[in-house]
Amino acid sequence: MLITHDTRCALDTVVDLVNTAPEDDTTDGLASIAALNDFVRAHQVSDVGTLSELDLSAVRRIRGRFASIFAAPDARASAVLINELVAAAGTTPRLTDHDGYDWHVHYFAPGASIADHLAADCGMALAFFVVAGEQERLRRCEAPDCRRAFVDLSRNRSRRYCDSRTCGNRLHVAAYRARRKEAAG
Repeated sequence: MLITHDTRCALDTVVDLVNTAPEDDTTDGLASIAALNDFVRAHQVSDVGTLSELDLSAVRRIRGRFASIFAAPDARASAVLINELVAAAGTTPRLTDHDGYDWHVHYFAPGASIADHLAADCGMALAFFVVAGEQERLRRCEAPDCRRAFVDLSRNRSRRYCDSRTCGNRLHVAAYRARRKEAAG
């Protein structure tokens, strides 16, 4: 599957957005307008004006809708959720070549709110995965104490953890220690 630069950026953005949601005892990664501004800056989201409490609330709502897509049991369920999200955003595809990037497609209308912007661009990035029959690449970490979202871009679709250096390594070390304890005991 060919993943263009703008699609990859949108995928990274949607994964990071979903992962801002509070899990158990963690704090909300979008707890304030300042945090939303930081998110927008970090992901170089273009054409965003001054953000407000309404924007923050709307982004939190679509974050939950994106989380539902990562939890969807199959492509049909994902398609329903993505279609609703993208339609509500008033998707308006247009070609653009800003900030030194070659021609690419933005799916949000000029002047769209940050929530509609994210819903349109990120929703379309996820739609491309469903169309390509790759919905199963939209995953949650399999570590028991982690449910972070990620997109499995491995060649053989074998990635199980959000980060092999943290979650994957921690579980492998625990399994190794359990095997050693059993062998010694």
